[in-house]
Amino acid sequence: MKILLSNDDGVNAQGINTLAEVLSEIAEIIIVAPDRNRSGASNSLTLETPLRVTQVRPNVYSVQGTPTDCVHFALNELLKSDMPDLVVSGINHGANLGDDVLYSGTVAAAMEGHFLGVQSIAISLVGKTHFDTAAQIAKDLVLQHVKNPVPANHLISVNVPDLALDQLGATRVTRLGARHHAEDMIKQKDPRGADIYWLGPPGKEADAGEGTDFYAIEKGEVSITPLRVDLTAHEAIEKMKHWVSPK
Repeated sequence: MKILLSNDDGVNAQGINTLAEVLSEIAEIIIVAPDRNRSGASNSLTLETPLRVTQVRPNVYSVQGTPTDCVHFALNELLKSDMPDLVVSGINHGANLGDDVLYSGTVAAAMEGHFLGVQSIAISLVGKTHFDTAAQIAKDLVLQHVKNPVPANHLISVNVPDLALDQLGATRVTRLGARHHAEDMIKQKDPRGADIYWLGPPGKEADAGEGTDFYAIEKGEVSITPLRVDLTAHEAIEKMKHWVSPK
C-alpha cells in the first residue's frame, strides 16, 4: 500500500512526521507538504506564481504553496505514473470541528485527493500533545479502510481528543456541528502607527448536541464525520422553480 501524506502545518510539523512514522509500519509513505504553516488556506490554489518544490529527504517534498497545491502537484505530477492508494492529511495541530472544515487546509488537502480520484482521510488532534494517539487512530482507520473502503463519493474528517490512547472513549460516526459567529476582530497599531487587524477567536459552539462532532469530543470520544463535496441544496431546487420562467 502506498499513502500520500500532506497537511497545512508544514513539512516539519510534529503531526505529519508522527503520522508518517506510525503509518510506515503498514505502507510506503510519501510526504508532500507546505514549506511552512498554511493553516486556514482552505481549498486555495496558487495560480499567479509557479510552485517551487524541494526534496528534503527521501520521499519527502516541501512545496512553496498551499495544502491543495501540494496534493495537486503530487497526484498530477510527482506520482501520476504510480498513484497512491490513499491520501491522509494531518495530523492537524488543533481541531477541525463544525464550520472549521470550510477553512481548514488539512481538510482541503484531503478534499483535493478526493477530487482527483484518490480516497482520502483528514485527521486532526484537538490539542497539541498526544500526536501518538491520533497517529494510532489513523493507522486503525487505514486498516479499516482496507477491509471496508471509504465510499468513493465521500471523504472523512476525523477528530481525536488530546488524550492518551488508553483514556479515549468510543469512536463515533458524527455529523458536523456549528459555531456562533467568530468574535470581533482585534484592532492594533503597527510600529508606524497604521491600523492593523487580527482575526478574532472562533465562535463558541452553537450546535453541539448529541450526534455532533463537538459532542463526541466533549465526551472524550473519537469523531469520524463523512463529508461530501456536492454543495447543492437539492431540496430547494423544486421550491425555487417559480424564480424563473421557461422560454
